[in-house]
Amino acid sequence: MTTTTHTTTQTTDTTTTAPLTALAEDGARQVRRRRRLAPGKRLPAARLAGPAAVLASWSIASAAGLLDPGAIPAPWTVLETGSRLWSAGTLPDDILTSLQRAATGFSIGLTVGILLALASGLTRTGEALIDGTVNLNRAIPTLGLIPLFILWLGIGETFKIAIIAIVVYIPIYLNTHAALSGIDSRFVELAEVQGLSKFRFIRQVVIPGALPGFFVGLRLGVTGSWLGLVVLEQINATSGLGYMMFQAQNYGQTDVILVGLVVYGIFGLISDSAVRIVERRVLSWRRTLSS
Repeated sequence: MTTTTHTTTQTTDTTTTAPLTALAEDGARQVRRRRRLAPGKRLPAARLAGPAAVLASWSIASAAGLLDPGAIPAPWTVLETGSRLWSAGTLPDDILTSLQRAATGFSIGLTVGILLALASGLTRTGEALIDGTVNLNRAIPTLGLIPLFILWLGIGETFKIAIIAIVVYIPIYLNTHAALSGIDSRFVELAEVQGLSKFRFIRQVVIPGALPGFFVGLRLGVTGSWLGLVVLEQINATSGLGYMMFQAQNYGQTDVILVGLVVYGIFGLISDSAVRIVERRVLSWRRTLSS
């Protein structure tokens, strides 16, 4: 009798354990399938892989004689020219001038873009007065405003900084305003129920909700400031990377032009990477596909 009972108990345990094991295996299989959908771990220095591949292809093509040295000099020729310009003191002065112009215009555009986005996103009156005007400005090519700004502000530094500020503030405003408009209304209702003041509402609801869109606009604004600077420094300028490239064009110095382009590219990559690092730290609470 005891043996029968023991056997029955073992059979029952085996019968109960089998479905649990099958369920566990199915769950493990589903987890494995789900993990394969994600991009995986972030590779170290992954964003340098593309530029490194371009540089390697450029070097190989130059060494094999596939590129005309007069049109596209070899990387080592560009590096030698850059070293010569740096030793002569020309390149450091031009870089410093370009950085000052870009930083001033970017700071003004950043401030204006944030203030306009807050005024338009938090008040209906501000939205009625600001949003349509900014979108009208966005529809007008910014570089097409150069002749008018020269007549208004003169040919000096002021019009260059003003154009850079316009190039910067538009993407910052558009993305920040879109993020503000996309804040879930349930959070607003919850803040009203909790009796939050206007200041606490902005600090606890508005700013966290607008930060993702703001950082997208910030990256576009940083890139825009460098793109605008390239063109503006070729208009009645006496210094700067754009001026150096314009002078090199007149004398057919393609190596000097490539030096300027490489410096612009390096500064653009560094500034974009800096914004990405700040974004990851500030928005560390988010769980997204990229994180």
